[in-house]
Amino acid sequence: MIEQRWQSAWEQLIAPGSPFEVVTPADGGPRHFRHAATDLLQLIDAARVHGNREFVVWQEQRLTFDQYFDQVDRLAGQLIGSFNVKPGERVAIAMRNQPAWLVAFAAIQRCGAVCVPLNSWGLRDELLHGVQDSGACLLLCDDARLQVVAQDLAAINLPTIVVGATPGLALPDHCRRYEYLLAAPPLPVPALQPDPDAAALILYTSGTTSRAKGVLSSHRAICQALTALEFQGAHCAMSSPERIGAVIDSGFAPTSLIAVPLFHVSGLHAQFLLALRTGRRLVLMYKWDVERALDLIRDEHCTQFNGAPVMMQQLVDSPRFGGEHTASLFGLGLGGGASTTGLLASMIERKPDAIGGSGYGLTESNGIGAAVGGDQFVYKPTSCGWPLPIVDVRIGDDPHQPLPTGSSGLIWLRSPTLMNGYWNLPGESAATLRDGWLDTGDTGYLDEEGFLCISGRIKDLINRGGEKISAAEIEACIGDMPGVEEAAAFAIPHPQLGEAVALAVRAVQHLDAQAICAYIGERLAAYKVPAQVFLHSTPLPRNATGKVIKSELQKTAAQADF
Repeated sequence: MIEQRWQSAWEQLIAPGSPFEVVTPADGGPRHFRHAATDLLQLIDAARVHGNREFVVWQEQRLTFDQYFDQVDRLAGQLIGSFNVKPGERVAIAMRNQPAWLVAFAAIQRCGAVCVPLNSWGLRDELLHGVQDSGACLLLCDDARLQVVAQDLAAINLPTIVVGATPGLALPDHCRRYEYLLAAPPLPVPALQPDPDAAALILYTSGTTSRAKGVLSSHRAICQALTALEFQGAHCAMSSPERIGAVIDSGFAPTSLIAVPLFHVSGLHAQFLLALRTGRRLVLMYKWDVERALDLIRDEHCTQFNGAPVMMQQLVDSPRFGGEHTASLFGLGLGGGASTTGLLASMIERKPDAIGGSGYGLTESNGIGAAVGGDQFVYKPTSCGWPLPIVDVRIGDDPHQPLPTGSSGLIWLRSPTLMNGYWNLPGESAATLRDGWLDTGDTGYLDEEGFLCISGRIKDLINRGGEKISAAEIEACIGDMPGVEEAAAFAIPHPQLGEAVALAVRAVQHLDAQAICAYIGERLAAYKVPAQVFLHSTPLPRNATGKVIKSELQKTAAQADF
């Protein structure tokens, strides 16, 4: 049974006069937080009060909030004075996690421009698509990304600011060194007050099977999203006081280890911008490596780690986890994909006092949907939690004719955090947004206690002779088999059935296809047992947010010789 204090804390936080007061419009529109910031510039500038407190740690670099904002103001002055960036113009960022990324984002907002973070894992075609599709007037990139698209940028003569370029090496005429711009005499930055409904951000979806789409969001939507994330933190603190008390008593300064990419909502919103807002210290990783992550947690006394399930699995499986190397680590957050029951159980068992948490959201909703944390996470770890107080959830083919509680179907979201639409794609925008409701493409249900539970993706349903099989269900099943490191189910063509189930598996010990099928056959219906099992000795292909790229698995399967 759910505890009364959980519901009581919720009601107190959103009550009239409270910091998270929720307003219900008379016209029946989505609820919103009354006291949320109205624009990103207001939200960013509020962090200047943190002054000389340390903000960012990356390799040998350490920046206080004061030093960070000095760089932001210097770069913003250069963007306006040297590059003539105007409000509403798009400015792209393409670099791995580092302080310059954080500086660039805030400087772009100081100019009133629209920030366009690009996938730093992307190859030439993906990077060029983002630059050209968004119509960016300027690109800020690291040297590694410059090398990928150097000839293309020269051909279109796109002004480019390069971070970390090799000293002494001449750059193309259209390029300027980031470090030189920061060292130049500061230039004035005029005061701005952005329209809350003006565009602030274009985030490109992961695009695992087709060309990535630009998700356009307003200042208001992002500010409402960040307030929702703050609400979840406050609710977790009020409803799980013993866990929060242990963190406070530890004496460690709140410090997040960021290993997920900053060009995605989980890194940008839930970690960077939330930390900026609340004065939390950030330790950045250039790329994920579990041993390096454990070293940083130990040396920098990190208190929080949020990551994709595959990252968390590697962390929890390490013999160093749960001992002195992770003594400071009290917060463990999951996102970006489904977690196996084995992983969830391991988190709770190996760190019983930790503040575990997970959530559900999309790029199109600025990461906002449902969330669960603390004692609620231990109570129902396989759920996504309660829909946040400014979010309406409906289940079914039509949001205006929702299915009853407990029925599974398509998930629709409505909230003030939703995107304006896909950049320059009015048809796809109209197909995804219907009367203010977002078609998530995910399937799930609301249980009798109001928790949202995800069962899979519409596109991940395998149609085997008319029987719809959830890939997520098969993955959850095999994920609990001893020795299985990771697995992904997907559809392959079948001459009689149309589609059949295939399964890619990487194991830490020898397992054969017969044993894997037998394990699934003992737990699921016979028609859900894979027709083909593909054993992998190397990690499955994943995109930058940790999701398996099933289109690559399908190509490999099509080329296999049986």
